[in-house]
Amino acid sequence: MTPRASHTPSLRPYLRSDLPVLSEIRYAAIEELTAGDYDEDQRQAWASAAEDEEALAESLEKGLTIVALVGGRPVGFIAMQQGGFIDQLYVDPVVARTGVASALCDAIERLAASRGIERLSVDASDTAKPFFEKRGFDAQYRNTVTIEGQWLGNTRMTKTLAPLSAPGGRLQ
Repeated sequence: MTPRASHTPSLRPYLRSDLPVLSEIRYAAIEELTAGDYDEDQRQAWASAAEDEEALAESLEKGLTIVALVGGRPVGFIAMQQGGFIDQLYVDPVVARTGVASALCDAIERLAASRGIERLSVDASDTAKPFFEKRGFDAQYRNTVTIEGQWLGNTRMTKTLAPLSAPGGRLQ
C-alpha cells in the first residue's frame, strides 16, 4: 500500500532517530508544496536554511513534537514550543491533502488543551494559511522574514482552544 492510499496515520512522539527522515520531509515539502506561493529563489533560500539538521533537532527536542507514520514510515511532523507556538508542520508531498496534517493538528490541539494552553499561534506560510484558516485559526498580521537575501512572507495566526471537560471531550 502506498502512503497516499492510506487513511489515518498513526502518531507517536519524536525520536532522535527520526531526524534524517524528518529533515528530508521538510526539504521536500518546501521544494514541492510551496511552488505556487513562493518563487524558485525563495524556495531555494528556505530549503537551504532547512538543511541544518542540528538546528532542526534542537527545535524538535525543545518542544512537543509528534510524528505521523504510514506503514511504519514517518510521513509528517508537527512541533509546538512552549506557550502554544506551532513552529513546524510539514508533510511528505506524497501524503499531502490526505489528512496527515489534520491528524497532526488535531493531536497537538488536544495535547495543548490538556496542558492548559488556551491559545495556539503559528506563523503560517502562504501555502499553509488556507489550511489553518479551515481549522479555525484567525489571521493577526503579516510577517516578512529574510533568508539568504530573499524575502518570504507569512501570516501570524491564532486559535483559541476550548477547554477539555474530560478525557476525550470538550465543553460545549
